[in-house]
Amino acid sequence: MDFELPEELRMLRDSAARFTARELIPHEPLVIRREAERGFTDLPLLPPELEKQILGKARAAGLVGLEVPEEHGGAGASILAKCVVVEQLKHSILFPFGFAPNFPDVFMLIESCKGTQIDKYLKPFLRGETQSCIAITEPGAGADASGIKMRAERKNGKWILNGNKIFITHARYADFMIVVTLTDPAKGSRGGMTTFLLDAKQPGITTPTAHPTIGDYQPYDIHFDNVEATDDQVLGEVGQAFAPLQRRLGLRRLEIAATCVGLATRCLKMMIEQAKIRHTFGEPLADRQAVQWWIADSYREIEMTRLALYKLAWDLDQKNDTRRDASMVKLQASEVVGVVVDRAMQLFGGMGMTKDLPLEYISRVARIYRIVEGPSEVHRWVVARDLLKNGLPF
Repeated sequence: MDFELPEELRMLRDSAARFTARELIPHEPLVIRREAERGFTDLPLLPPELEKQILGKARAAGLVGLEVPEEHGGAGASILAKCVVVEQLKHSILFPFGFAPNFPDVFMLIESCKGTQIDKYLKPFLRGETQSCIAITEPGAGADASGIKMRAERKNGKWILNGNKIFITHARYADFMIVVTLTDPAKGSRGGMTTFLLDAKQPGITTPTAHPTIGDYQPYDIHFDNVEATDDQVLGEVGQAFAPLQRRLGLRRLEIAATCVGLATRCLKMMIEQAKIRHTFGEPLADRQAVQWWIADSYREIEMTRLALYKLAWDLDQKNDTRRDASMVKLQASEVVGVVVDRAMQLFGGMGMTKDLPLEYISRVARIYRIVEGPSEVHRWVVARDLLKNGLPF
């Protein structure tokens, strides 16, 4: 059993770390200021021209489309490679959801697109020319995707979609939507859910509401009022949405965990640097036992989470069943980052509360991850249910 990353992944990791230090971190004060000033609006945290410039540099550095297969113009890198890069990029607070194309949607669309969908949706998306959003959550269906009520009914040779989605990331700026619906209420998640690819500007689709939310998260409502869809817009097979959706959610949970490990590591680095230079009562903070324990515990928790994260990425690459461990790793990472950033803020004292440092921003962003893609309580239930049913894996 080899716990060492292959040389090519170490080189990729170092390249991503240099890019983050050089191209992302210097813009953090701008992001913090714009987030504070946008209030109840959905003002982008980066000016569009600056975002375009940074994305161009990221593409030139080989950090965009890593997971896209070579036949579609990407690097064809492993999920582990993507995980390593996300972790390094998330040492910065920029780009909360990463670079286009949207990582989990890549695999879902490659798996399920067929016919005219390949040229219309898949190829432009994989080239980073279009942006997707996935519409799952509803007012009465959050962590439990099987509770979806939005209907798609067959009428006169077409599908008619009606319903509401809530907390949908990128909805107002997406070019197309991946929309999960109920086509057979009697079957529910066991053969009664169907996914559609809809153009964002199709008649009957509106995104009237943005929810001003903690940190950088800015989700939207979507209303579907008698939206017509053809059979060519069915993603995958009618009634078979649940399995591809579960695989897609596993990838997003890995991405969130890598994000949390990256943010926590940034906080730990700041703690170590500050402990060496800050003196109180004639002694450096590094000599205080409480500070030493904060640093030791943070390293211990981050490193154990990182090992579990890399194992999850490896399992995904091997096509192993990862549902239990995806829940475990997302749960662990999202709770560790909150603890670590809290210690960092305590170590920095008054400065840790200010917007001169990214810590208070990270503390608010980190809180989101205990909710999105399934709250911690649901993931504990998933892990416990699996173990009670199947026993320990060792």
